[in-house]
Amino acid sequence: MFGRGMPMMGAGSGVVVSADGDIVTNNHVVEGADEIKVTFADKREFDAKLVGTDKASDLAFLKIEAKGLPYLRFGDSSKLRLGEFVLAVGNPFGVGQTVTMGIVSAKGRAGMGIVDYEEFIQTDASINPGNWRRALVNLEGELVGINTAILSRSGGNQGVGFAVPSNMVRPIREQLAKYGRVRRGYLGVYIQDLTPELSRAG
Repeated sequence: MFGRGMPMMGAGSGVVVSADGDIVTNNHVVEGADEIKVTFADKREFDAKLVGTDKASDLAFLKIEAKGLPYLRFGDSSKLRLGEFVLAVGNPFGVGQTVTMGIVSAKGRAGMGIVDYEEFIQTDASINPGNWRRALVNLEGELVGINTAILSRSGGNQGVGFAVPSNMVRPIREQLAKYGRVRRGYLGVYIQDLTPELSRAG
């Protein structure tokens, strides 16, 4: 139990996307943090700067001062095909670095109520606590998504995982790097499903 005024600690994960220390993670991992440290599998530790966050997509962009880091290059998530093999990289339940394989089950999943802006890649690659916020990779070794959530009654993997597509991650990262926030345009319209009743009323 933490007493009043005692510091609280949490752990999360992210994806290195440049050799000089750009890291993408989820907003809820770093939200409210006073201090962020990044630790690699080889035990190197860095202080991280929070460049910007986007709550609407649950993405955040960190920066560490480093050179020559191994990193994942962005792939084109629009080229993913249903049934294509993908890999989920992470550390599920703290057991150690793990890679699991599955397929792209669906694309453009929205209306899940997870974040405001949804266009998820759905995959049956095993995603559990520890894989979330980690890389979804194609067989070319390219980053095609950031694993974000699972649909589960038990809290463990049941074959329905969701990843933010790389084609959404990349422009958000660029805007966070430039402005520290995401600038979006808005239309003064309300969009809803077209029902038979609405069709007849029109």
